Amino acid sequence: KSSLICVCMSEVIMAEVTGAQLIAEALKSQNVEYMFGIVGVPIIEVAMAAQAAGIKYVGMRNEQAACYAASAIGYLTGRPAVCLVVSGPGLIHALGGMANANMNCWPVIVIGGSSDRNQETTGAFQEFPQVEACRLYSKFSARPSSLEMIPAVVEKAVRSSIYGRPGASYIDIAGDMVNAKIDRASVRFVSCCPAPPVSQADSREITQAVRLLKAAQRPLIIIGKGVAYARAEKEVRELVEVTGIPFLPTPMGKGVLPDDHPNCVAAARSRALLQADVIVLLGARLNWILHFGFPPRFSPHVKIIQVDLCAEELSNNVRAASALLGDIRAVVRQLLETVRSESWRFPSDSEWWSTLKEKMTANAQISKSLALQSTLPMNYYTAFHHISELLPKDCIIVSEGANTMDIGRTMLLNYLPRHRLDAGTFGTMGVGPGFAIAAAVLEQTQKSAQRVVCIEGDSAFGFSGMEVETICSVHNIKLVLFALLINNNGIYSGVDPETWKEMEKMGDMTTIAPPVTLLPEARYEQVMSAFGGRGYLVRTVEELCSALQESLKNTHTPSLLNVLIDPASDRKQQEFPWLTRSNL
Repeated sequence: KSSLICVCMSEVIMAEVTGAQLIAEALKSQNVEYMFGIVGVPIIEVAMAAQAAGIKYVGMRNEQAACYAASAIGYLTGRPAVCLVVSGPGLIHALGGMANANMNCWPVIVIGGSSDRNQETTGAFQEFPQVEACRLYSKFSARPSSLEMIPAVVEKAVRSSIYGRPGASYIDIAGDMVNAKIDRASVRFVSCCPAPPVSQADSREITQAVRLLKAAQRPLIIIGKGVAYARAEKEVRELVEVTGIPFLPTPMGKGVLPDDHPNCVAAARSRALLQADVIVLLGARLNWILHFGFPPRFSPHVKIIQVDLCAEELSNNVRAASALLGDIRAVVRQLLETVRSESWRFPSDSEWWSTLKEKMTANAQISKSLALQSTLPMNYYTAFHHISELLPKDCIIVSEGANTMDIGRTMLLNYLPRHRLDAGTFGTMGVGPGFAIAAAVLEQTQKSAQRVVCIEGDSAFGFSGMEVETICSVHNIKLVLFALLINNNGIYSGVDPETWKEMEKMGDMTTIAPPVTLLPEARYEQVMSAFGGRGYLVRTVEELCSALQESLKNTHTPSLLNVLIDPASDRKQQEFPWLTRSNL
C-alpha cells in the first residue's frame, strides 16, 4: 500500500508545474534561445527554470545593457531574446533598451517581475505601474491573468515582436505567480508561432518603379539595416549587379553588399544624395540619418521608390513616387523579374558614374593624407587606418561614440551582412558592450570562429563599461571578443593633460572645465586588467599594431586597447560645411 501511495503522490507532483517553469517552457517552445538579465526577487527562479529548459542565460551588470544585448540577438537572428529584470527600478533601467529596440525595429522580449497581486496599491516593495509604463516603449505589454494563460501570453509577445514592423514586447509577472503551482493538464499550451507572413507589392507599383528607374539620369539605391534584418542580401546584390546602379549603405546597411563592391559609392555619400534624381529606398527610413530626404541634402525634385513592410512609413517626409509595400526580399524579386524581362541596365560609362567616381577618388585622397600623418598623438584617421589593416574581414564590428563612430564608419570596411552594430536609429550611447556580448555569445554558439571587436569612444565606454566584468566572466564570450577604446579625453573633443592641470590651478573645475571634457589619458585599460583580461595603453602606431596583433592571436583572454589620440582630432572637412546638426 505504501509503495502504491508513493507512486500516486509522485504522479501528482510530476503533474504540477510552477509559474517560473511555465514561462521557461513557453519561451523554449517559441524558439527563444537566449536570456540576458540581472536577477533578484522575485525572478531568480525564472532564470533557473530557463537554464533547466535549455535557454542560455547571461548575467549582466546593468539592465539597460542586458536589454541592448537581448535586442541585438533579435536583430542578428530574427528571433527575440529575453531581457529578464526585477520590479520597479530594474524594469525602469531596461526601458532605454526597449525604446532603442523599438526605434531600431528589432524584436526583444522583456520579462519583469512585479509586486504580489494581493499587495497592489498598498505601497509594496518596488511597486510600479509596469504594464502601463511599458506601453510607451513596446508593441505589446501585458500581464498574464493566471498561470493557465502564461504560454498564450508568451506566444503573443513573441509573435508581436516579429510580425509587421519588429519591436519590443513586455510581459509582467507578479511575484506570487513565480512559485505558484498548477496542474499541468489545466494549462493552455500554445504551439510555436509561425514565421511572419510574406507579402508582395502591387504589380502596378512595380511597373511604375521600373519605369522611373529606366528614365533616371542619376539613379541611386540606398540599402538600410532593414535589408540586413530581412536576409535579403542575395536579392539586393542581384538587383545592384543586374541594373548597374550605384548603391549607398546606411550605417548598419554596411556589409549587406561588401563595402569594396565596385557599385558602392559610400565615399561620395553627400554628392550621391544631393544629385540623385531617382532613389530606391530599401529597408531605410527618411529620418535624421538620411536628412529626412529634404533639401539641401537632397534634390527638391528627387523621386523616391520606397520599399517598406510598414504602410505607415510610406511617403513619410517625402511623397513616394512609387510605394512598394511588402517584404523586402519578395519585392526585390519582383523588381528583378521586371528589370530582366525588359533587359535594362544603367550604363557604366554614364556622366553620373564619372561624377561619383571623381568625388570618391578625391575624398579617398583626403582620408589617406590624414591617415598617413606621423605626428603624435595620433589622429582618428591614423588610428583607424592601421586598425583596418589588421582586422579580419569577417569580424563583427560594434561601434559607438561621437567621432569614433562617425569616422570609424568610413574607415572600417564591412564585407558581410549583419556584421556592424552601432548607435542606430535612436543614436543611443552605451549600446556597445551589450551588443558585443550578444554577438560574441551567438558566434560561440554557432562556432563560426569570427572575432567580435567593440570599438568605443571614451565617453561612450562610460555608460556600460562595467560590462567588462561580464566579458571576462563568461568563458564563451572572452574567447572571441576584444575592445578598442579611442580616447580623446572628451565628448567630441577634450584637452591635453597640461591644459587640464592649468585649469585645476584656476579654481573650481565645475565652473571652469568645458562640459565636453573628460579626465585626460584615463587608464581605462586597467578596468579590463582588474577582471583578469589584458589591458594595453597605446600611444604610437607601433604600439597599436603590436597590441592589436597580440589581441587577435589571443583566444584565451579578452583585451582592451586604450588608444590615446589627439584631443583636438576631428572629422575631415565636409563637402557642405554649412549643414550642421541643428539645421538637419
